[in-house]
Formats: sequence, C-alpha cells, structure tokens
Amino acid sequence: MTQTIAPRAAATTNGGVAFRVRVLLLLLLAVIGAVLAGAAPASAHAALTGSDPQQGAVVSRAPTQVSLTFSEQVAMSDGSVRVLDPKGKRVDTGKATDLGGTTYGVKLHSGLPDGTFTVTYQVVSADSHPVSGAFTFSVGAPSQTSVALSDPAVGGGVVGALYGVGRYVSYAGFILLVGGAAFVLACWQRGAGVRPVQRLVVSGWLALTGATLALLLLRGSYVGSGKVGDIFDLTLLGQVLQTKSGAALVSRLLLLAAGALFIAVLFGAYARRDEADASGKDDGSDKGGVDVDAEKRDLTFGLAIGGAVVAAGLAASWAMAEHASTGIQAGLAMPVDVLHLLAVAVWLGGLSTLLVALFRAPAETQIDTVAVRRFSRLAFGSVTVLAATGIYQSWRQVGSWSALTGTWYGQLLLIKIGLVAVLVGIAWISRRWTAQLSEAPRTKAMATAGAKAGTTAGATAGATALAELRTKQPTKVPANSRDSSSEGSDSRDANSGGSNSAGSNSGNSRRAAQLARQQAAMATARQKRLRDADPARAGLRRSVLAEAGVAVVLLAVTTVLTSTEPGRTEEAAQQATSSSSQRSGPLSLKLPFDTGGQDGKGTAEVTLDPARVGGNEMHVFVERPNGKAFDVPEVKVAFTLAAKKIGPLPVTPDRIATGHWSAIGVQIPMAGDWEIAVTVRTSDIDQTTVTKNAKIG
Repeated sequence: MTQTIAPRAAATTNGGVAFRVRVLLLLLLAVIGAVLAGAAPASAHAALTGSDPQQGAVVSRAPTQVSLTFSEQVAMSDGSVRVLDPKGKRVDTGKATDLGGTTYGVKLHSGLPDGTFTVTYQVVSADSHPVSGAFTFSVGAPSQTSVALSDPAVGGGVVGALYGVGRYVSYAGFILLVGGAAFVLACWQRGAGVRPVQRLVVSGWLALTGATLALLLLRGSYVGSGKVGDIFDLTLLGQVLQTKSGAALVSRLLLLAAGALFIAVLFGAYARRDEADASGKDDGSDKGGVDVDAEKRDLTFGLAIGGAVVAAGLAASWAMAEHASTGIQAGLAMPVDVLHLLAVAVWLGGLSTLLVALFRAPAETQIDTVAVRRFSRLAFGSVTVLAATGIYQSWRQVGSWSALTGTWYGQLLLIKIGLVAVLVGIAWISRRWTAQLSEAPRTKAMATAGAKAGTTAGATAGATALAELRTKQPTKVPANSRDSSSEGSDSRDANSGGSNSAGSNSGNSRRAAQLARQQAAMATARQKRLRDADPARAGLRRSVLAEAGVAVVLLAVTTVLTSTEPGRTEEAAQQATSSSSQRSGPLSLKLPFDTGGQDGKGTAEVTLDPARVGGNEMHVFVERPNGKAFDVPEVKVAFTLAAKKIGPLPVTPDRIATGHWSAIGVQIPMAGDWEIAVTVRTSDIDQTTVTKNAKIG
C-alpha cells in the first residue's frame, strides 16, 4: 500500500503548485485577450488639431500648400502627407516640411482644377505611436471624388498584434529581471544559489531580450505598410535605427548585454561565496591577507551599483521614447517615469520572486522571516514612490476631471488605481502573516533532516539499481517495501535457471528503479509536509499568490495604458473635432445692444451659413426686448482677425423685411477666431456697436 500511496501524494503536491501556476497564466492570457479584443488597431497619440485649408472648407482659389497642425511633434518622411485630386491623382510635391512648432506642410502643384481634394496623412507621434487620418477640402465648389475617406490602416493587422504582444513581454521581462535581482541582493542573498530563483531572473532577461529584438524588426512595418513581408526588410530596419524609437531599442539591447554579465556574477561568484558562508567554510577571518567579509561586502556593493545603473538605463529606454518624452514638462517627466518603472519592477518583480521562493524553493533553503520582512519594507517604499510618481503622471497625462472620467485613458487609469488599492490591501494581509511567521530551530532542523533523509533514500535506491545492472545480481529489496507479487516473482526467478537470468535481471532492475522513484516521491511529499507545518507560512503563501494574481491584471492594464492616447491629448482632439463640426455648420450669435436713446434697447442676432472659409450667407435679425421685430434704419457688420492683422472687413446687408437684414457672398479669407462687430442705428443720432468673437472656418 505504501508503494502506491506515496506517488499519489507527491503527484497531488506537484499538481497543486502546477495548477496555481496554470491559473495565473490563464488569467494573464484572458486579460490580454480581453484588452486586445476591445482595443483599437492603432492608438493615435498625436491629434490633428488644425489644418489649412480647414476640413470641409471651400476656398475660391487653389492653395499653394496644405499645412497640418498636431497636438505634439510628429516624425514625417516623404509621402507622409498626400493630396489627391477628385480623380485620385496626387497633386503634392511629396516632400513634407516643418513649418515650426507642431505644424507641417506639403507644397502643391500649380494649375489645380476646381473640385474636392482629399488629404491623407500617416506620421509617427513623438511618443513612438503611428497616427493616420484623412479629410477633404474643395476649390471653387464641392464635387464628386473617387477617393475613399476611410483612414489608412496603420498599427493594426497581424504586425500590430505581434507588436502589442512584444510590448507585453518586454514589460514582463523587465519586471522579472530587475525585481528578481533586487529581491536577491536587498532581501535574500541566499536566494542567489536557489535554482528556481535563478531560472526566474534568467527568464526575465531572455524575455526582455527576445521581445526587444522582435520589436526592432517589427517597428518598420508597424509604423509603415503593416505587411508581414516587410518585417525582415533591411532598408526599413536601417530607417528605424535612425529614429528615436530605434535608438532606444538598440540602447536597451546594449544594456541587456551588461545585464547578462551582472547575472553571471550574481549567480556565479556571488552565489558560490554565499553558499560557502552558509556552509561555514568561511568564518570571516583573514585568509592569506584577504578579509572574506569585506570581500563579500564589496562584491554586494558593486553588484548593487552596477545593477542599479543597468536597471535605470533600461527604464530610461522607455521614458525617452514614449509618453514621458513629449508633452508638458518633458524634462521632469522622464526621470519621474524612470522612478515609476523601477518602483513597479521592484514591487511586482520582488513579489514574483517571493512567490517562487515560497512555493518552489527546497525545504533546506526555505526563505526565512528576516528576508520576508525586508521585502515588506522594500515593497512599502516602492508603493510610496509609485504613488507619488503616479499622481504626477496622472495630472500630466489627464489634466482635468472631465478627461479622467470621459476618456478611455482616464477610465483605464481609474481601473489601475483600483487594482493598486486591492493589491495594497492584500499586501497588508501578507504583512500580518509575516508578523506571525515563526522560524523555530527545531522545525528547521527537522525540515533539513527530512529533506536529507529523503534525498539519501532516493540516492540509495538509485545506486542499488545501478549496482544491480553492473553485477547482474538480484537486489535485496527491504521486506517492508515488497508485496506478495514481488515475492512470488523472486521465487520464480530463483527456480528458472540460467536460461532465464537475463529476464530475472531485467525484472529486478525495473523493481529497483520503481523503488527509487517511490523513495524520491516520498521525500518530495515529506518536504511539502514540513513546509506546510507552519500555518503562518501557509497563510503567507496564499496571500502572496493572491497578490501575484492581481499583479498580473495590473501589469496588463499598465501596458495598455502605455499604448493608449493620453486623456489630455484625446480631449484636445475631441474639442478640435467639435469646433470643426460646429464651424462647418451655421453660426448664430446674439448681441444685446443699447443705443442710449428712447426705445434704443434690443438684440441683434447674426447668422452665418455655412460659417467657413470662402463665401457665406449672412442674416441679421433685430428684435425688441419683448421678441418682436425691431424696424431700425441701418445695420452694419464688420469682421476682424486680429491674430493675422486682417480687417475690419465691412459688410452692409440689405433690408429684407422689418427687422431682417441679409447679405449674400460674404467672404471669409482665412480660418481663425474672428471678431464680429455689429453697428445698429435706431435714430438719426442714436447708434451703438457691439462685438463678439467666434471661430470661423
């Protein structure tokens, strides 16, 4: 019975750990899938805030160039802006120029015909994300056009999906690499010699390196054609290397080379030094003129400094190429973003390492109370830095309460804040378990002895089987581990003679191997029981596992935030679009007036249709305070664009009816914030002028 129960117990033990790991992985995949399914193919982080000619404008003469104004600086190349005539033929020179600030232009050929023209653009915003769009304007009068107005596909498709996965993997690798190494150096130096911890940190390095190489290859196609075949285009790769994003990815690869050296020292010389100290081989005395403790302190200090430099450099490769590098206060935002990323890595990466140490570390190298408490203090400091830098980043990227609640970026930020609050609550529970955690010397001694006994038993059984194969002699299996069937088999083997010696030896070898596996499984189960003997330690493992589950979701939301248009920019784009749509429709202004004479009060309502650059139809309605038509002798209107020193442009409307004045063909030469002045005369000597500003065009 013992031989059949022990393997099942071990299988249950291993299966429980594997089940928890699988649950975490499935949770991560589910969150990523849900986010990717609900996300747009491309996130435009630079919004088009204006153009000349304006979207939908009708101009009397063909312009010599088309200019585009964005909410932030963008990167352009030849062909980034294209202007197509009604038949779909390009009428631009192809070379975009920087007109200053965030405005860019492209020259047009002369002699353009009347009709509707289409402007398409595909650029890269300063935070490395592709932006595309299209709009129309007309010369003379609108006409039919053969050009579709759908936005060019950019940042989507298979290449866009692969690029998104690469971003997730790179952030996860950074967290495991930096957080795992920080946990070992600052909290649990013995962990440098624990294989599961080593595998975790090395996996982080491999994930970050592989994802960085993939992003470098995908970058050209991601911001360009979006074709899978362009991934290995060396010409595109050369162009990417000349951009800010390409330089950041190459810098990250160079820093990862230094990180490989750091890992080699940490898990090589440093781990051997710590193992020697733990085994008592080094007593801290001077040996051969060398202070062993001082040598270890120097090595720890050197690794800490070198690792901090590499980690800060890796974080800067994101800060210098994405959100923090553009917008307001970029000089302050980039170092703040570096601190934010490092705090996230130390907290979540250390949490992952603690989870591995609690579940996968051998019983004889179980993490102690001191290390857990050190990490608790380190995590608290990381959360403090995370909160301070997060508040600043939130203000910088959102800017208003309306953007916080009315934009996708703001809503994701609220979700992230909620997840952080949940994570801090679970961490508080973990701190309570840490306070209750006890490391009784007797328990640790029993754990070590049990682990050694189990290992010895497994090794003895394996050695017995190997010796049997070499000597071809029957193995004496202990009586308490043999069943009746095995005894019968031995009797038959003994009576079978020399002709059956080969079969007998083969059967004995199988039984010896089976016994070795059973002993090893029993040793594993014994280690698990000893690890679970302390209820405080078991409670800590459960709370840390819950923290890790929430951290996985938090990581997914944070990664989506980095690829989502900031709330401040999105709100500016919405306002620009709203203003444009309002300008393309009739403009109506009400201006109260008082000429000062008897019966001199009233309201003048000016309407301009369609209120855009070019010809417009204007109506002026003059009413008394009671709402009835006011028959006044004269009404005049003037338009002034002070920003461009244009005007006043006088307009004298014709009297249509009592209180109704009209003018056809009112020309507005340029879009802008115009001052509209209305002069109303109510008698031979009583008149007044009232003004109001409005955006036209």
